[in-house]
Amino acid sequence: MMVRGSEGSASGYRYDLSSDKDRNQKARSPPPWSTGGSGAGDKFLSEAKNDFMARWEGKSHPPACHLEDFDRLRTLGTGSFGRVMLVRHRSSKQFYAMKLLEKQKIVKMKQVEHTLNEKRILQCIRHPFIVHLEFSFKDNDNLYLVLPFISGGEMFTHLRRQGKFSEVQTRFYGAQVALALEYLHYLGVVYRDLKPENILIDSTGYVQVTDLGFCKMIEGRTWTLCGTPEYLAPEVILSKGYGRSVDWWSFGVLLYEMAAGHPPFYAKDQMQIYEKIVSGRYRCPPHFSTDLKELIRNLLQIDLSRRFGNLKDGAADIKRDRWFRPIDWDQILHRRADPPFRPKCSSPGDASNFDTYEEVTIKASSTNKYVRDFEDF
Repeated sequence: MMVRGSEGSASGYRYDLSSDKDRNQKARSPPPWSTGGSGAGDKFLSEAKNDFMARWEGKSHPPACHLEDFDRLRTLGTGSFGRVMLVRHRSSKQFYAMKLLEKQKIVKMKQVEHTLNEKRILQCIRHPFIVHLEFSFKDNDNLYLVLPFISGGEMFTHLRRQGKFSEVQTRFYGAQVALALEYLHYLGVVYRDLKPENILIDSTGYVQVTDLGFCKMIEGRTWTLCGTPEYLAPEVILSKGYGRSVDWWSFGVLLYEMAAGHPPFYAKDQMQIYEKIVSGRYRCPPHFSTDLKELIRNLLQIDLSRRFGNLKDGAADIKRDRWFRPIDWDQILHRRADPPFRPKCSSPGDASNFDTYEEVTIKASSTNKYVRDFEDF
């Protein structure tokens, strides 16, 4: 399977573990879950933020457990820092995805801060379209993050199988990702690695955004170069300092790739990809609807003062857009809309939507490594 790497990737949260002028719009009332006005949306986000901050400031910890509490069934993905395994909790019989990260490799690649930050954010977030942490623990050699098992597999896999998604399917997934980004931004968190590989599809057909390794709570701007080349925003490449605007650029790239089957900025050479991005040069396929082209144009704006999602109404500009008119945001948020596609999953522990890998034995040394580095894990 083709896998795109991430710049500066700690390990990824992926099961793969592999980096114009604003459109004049007619006046319309904000959708029910918009942050661009008062109403139910503001209440939902406000309550969600209070819940997040209570966990964050209270430094909440997931229930204690150990490696022996789980039956290890098979590997779901491998990468530079370890692997992700399908496991079953011995007492509850519940299936999970256990992410194993090798301490030595994390320290060598100077990714300790990213790893600790990922764990803390994972244990504090609660959103219907974002994976969260169920358990965590460590032994002498490894760190373990236990997450819900999303049996439908990566969006990337299904996109490659189908070639491209219809605009109906693209809109359905895009609405959920937009709500997830809106939530993270309301918390002050920038995601920074949006792409189909980091979106899972569950057995019901809804998405789960995963891989929070590059998430960061920021005030103002940050300068770290991280992400996947085809999805990097111009301000990241140019080292200008950036904020949540980068996620909405990546959202535009994601909509394009879902509907086209390939990203808008692509070349064999990475520097050529960057040159295309900073110039803003891309073409939409002829089958794109006019409304989709317009929305993507307003997202892939080099000028931050014109980029949708980064204007004064934030995500509301995107949710009010003509292309999203068929979406009932309340129905999407509460998972009441009928999905256009459901992955084939025969049982809760069915891992057939994931590739197979060579299995290894997990061995723990007698010496506890890097105690100080991971004392807060």
